[in-house]
Amino acid sequence: MEQQLTKALVNKSSNPKRAWQLFSRALSTPNPPFHSVPLLTGILLRHQMLPEIHTLHSFLLSLSPPHISIPCQYTIVKLLATHEHIQDAVSLFRSTRSHFPHHPPPNVSLYNLLINKSFQFDFPNFMSWLYKDMISASVSPDTYTFNLLIDGLCRSDRLGDARHLFDVMRDKGCHPNEFTFGILIRGYCKSGLPLEGLMLLDRMKMMDVYPNVIIYNTLVGSFCKKGDVDEAKRLVERMREDGLVPNVVTFNSRISALCKSGKILEASRIFRDMQIDEVFGMPRPNVVTFNLMLRGFCEKGMLEEARTLIESMKKDDIFFNAQSYNIWLCGLVRNGELFEAQTVLKEMSENGVDPTIYSYNIVIDGLCKNGMLGEAKMLMSLMINDGISPDTVTYSTLLHGYCTKSKVTEAKNILHEMIKRGCIPNKYTFNTLLHSMWKEGKVSEAQQLLQKMIERGYDLDTVSCNIVIRGLCQTGEVDKAVEIVSEMWSHGSAALGDLGSSFMSLVNEDDHGRKCLPDLITYSTIINSLFREGKLDEAKKKFVEMTGKNLYPDSVIYNTILHHLCKRGKVSSAFQVLKDMEKKGCKKSLQTYNSLILGLRNKNQIFEMRGLMDEMREEGISPNVYTYNIMISCLCQPGRTEEAISLLNEMLPKGIIPNMHTFELLIKSYCRIGEFRPAQEVFDIALSICGHNEVLYSLMFNEFLAGGEILEAKQFLESAIDKCFDLGSFLYKDLIDKLCKVENLEGAHDILKKLIHIGYGFDPASFMPVIDGLHKLGHKHEADELTERMLEMVSEGKVGNKAYQNYRELNHMKRSKYSGDGWQAIVHRDDGSAAALKNLKRVQKGWGQGSISILQTPKNDILDD
Repeated sequence: MEQQLTKALVNKSSNPKRAWQLFSRALSTPNPPFHSVPLLTGILLRHQMLPEIHTLHSFLLSLSPPHISIPCQYTIVKLLATHEHIQDAVSLFRSTRSHFPHHPPPNVSLYNLLINKSFQFDFPNFMSWLYKDMISASVSPDTYTFNLLIDGLCRSDRLGDARHLFDVMRDKGCHPNEFTFGILIRGYCKSGLPLEGLMLLDRMKMMDVYPNVIIYNTLVGSFCKKGDVDEAKRLVERMREDGLVPNVVTFNSRISALCKSGKILEASRIFRDMQIDEVFGMPRPNVVTFNLMLRGFCEKGMLEEARTLIESMKKDDIFFNAQSYNIWLCGLVRNGELFEAQTVLKEMSENGVDPTIYSYNIVIDGLCKNGMLGEAKMLMSLMINDGISPDTVTYSTLLHGYCTKSKVTEAKNILHEMIKRGCIPNKYTFNTLLHSMWKEGKVSEAQQLLQKMIERGYDLDTVSCNIVIRGLCQTGEVDKAVEIVSEMWSHGSAALGDLGSSFMSLVNEDDHGRKCLPDLITYSTIINSLFREGKLDEAKKKFVEMTGKNLYPDSVIYNTILHHLCKRGKVSSAFQVLKDMEKKGCKKSLQTYNSLILGLRNKNQIFEMRGLMDEMREEGISPNVYTYNIMISCLCQPGRTEEAISLLNEMLPKGIIPNMHTFELLIKSYCRIGEFRPAQEVFDIALSICGHNEVLYSLMFNEFLAGGEILEAKQFLESAIDKCFDLGSFLYKDLIDKLCKVENLEGAHDILKKLIHIGYGFDPASFMPVIDGLHKLGHKHEADELTERMLEMVSEGKVGNKAYQNYRELNHMKRSKYSGDGWQAIVHRDDGSAAALKNLKRVQKGWGQGSISILQTPKNDILDD
């Protein structure tokens, strides 16, 4: 009877429904066909008839005696697991075990099969249950069982449980083998714990288990990733001592680690030794080795070495692949060789290597970062012509390039083209454009873009919200920004709709709202802006609100609050905030101390300031030039200037370079107490550090002039003129006036002649005191010449306080503020004496201009009061 059924099932194997009907009828007979269960299950599995398999299993559960039906049930489970239906297999297995808990369990091989398949399909809960069931059923796991379980636990980041299983293996009568050790060592190494793996390696020998090359390579690779190349080197030597030969994987790990740590020369030595393996017995380098060296050379900027390596690779015919080319393209772009990068990209196609989307994106990114947007756009067009469609990275890179150059309109065009070509923008794309629009003050355009993003269902994030909030704060709409932050807690990104409330219904809160909650950056922006507007109480409320939402302030927020409190003179409050900051575990930084020292300076508390400086040193925080400038500014007062200069002497040995503000504070301090020689010494130091620049010279000139050191001031001005500095910040007209008043007309005249000789354009009113002085001394001819020169200067437009080298260019310049209506400003100034004014009119008459109306005092109109 059963033989006939088996034959019938074979005949009906192509008709599973008919086979199922035949078997179902046979089940109702007094002697169910148990031997045909595997055959029928196989037929049903091939045709994916899982419900019928579950029905078959249920029927078998109801049959008796159980000791005959249970093996059939386990056969179904085995077949399901073998055919990758692990969920169904475990489900039916659990059903059998729960129905017959006291009957003999299956052997360990079925448990191992189910554990293995659960591991393959990532069902760690199944593995855990199966192991517990084994133990409760008194089925002894074997070494293979433990290997599967330990591997699964390691891959689930449960290293502690994996180690526990390893430690109890021997208690269960199992001995770890090299695979057991290899699995656990790999688990430790993948978790960045190579030292624990190394201890297991030591334990292997104690248990008479010998490591293989794979275990050593795993450890070598892990130590290399941690940057411990010395330990990796020792492991390679230990391999040899154990009679194992390091392979190319071993050395690739070492070379990779050395290159990443910048030890290119050491990596090169290993690479060279690998190439002459006949002498050193080392493995020959493969394409991975060459690519590692190529990347190392490129990242170190050693392009000539990279080119030599590439030539060698080409000779060995291992360079002509996309990966090697892409490494070379990255290296060229990284080192600014953009023209060569474009040439290499073209060379790829000529050598039969199709550039990938990544190849094009590398070069486009380099071009954009160097402002070569036209070339980047052309390359993208070439890419499209070659049949490669730009992806989101391509478009976003180009869009970011235009935004960096403040070309928002062109960036918008890129976005439109992107969408038109069916390329979906991501959050980064939109956020880049949104940030640029706010930055460039295109508020209405930013609002329109945001509105369209919401209407079309693009997924916004907290970064999007923060960009809008920062933009509103920068444009003075802090209250609206505060309103949006409050609404974000309830509505997520919908709070941005119409920059308020109109579009909240457009965003599904379940999908988007939870992703757009305010974060620390949000509150940092709001708190900073409220402080800037003087709304201290509102800023404090936002701080309290933030902590109430389980957002704990970081050092950035604390430093923001400290800065504003100190700036506003609320030093006591600032120190209270500092205590809270320390209590919350936030570390003090240079910015923290600078804010506090600034606050104390405003209170003139120099002793407390020095105490903070000492505390900084104890904390290992080095003051910067800004810290010293605050201290110096507090000490630059009568009687304490020497203390200030001692700080300058303290800065230099510590490698803290003073800036212009440092020297400005010291020079002004000395000059205002009449100590001009020390001021000159500070100036000399400043020259050695900052070089010759107009800021330094104008500072010395103006301070010496204000202190009555007229001749020394004249020397500084003459030096500045010789160096062709812009004289806009030099009070040279005051010097000329003072020289004339102390009867040093010759000195004043010399300055004018020097300015004219070098080709300076300067304030024509500077001529007036000298013309007046010459006229009084009866030097009519010289006065007339100087007057004519002044008129020529005004007509040429040379009045910009700087030396003009191109006189033709001057003739085409527009009249400056001293030409046209500016004439009235010259002749009616308080410093224009009557004698000089008379001389000016006479000279103009000599030019045939007669009486020019603009030289006459304008009469008031009848409507002017």
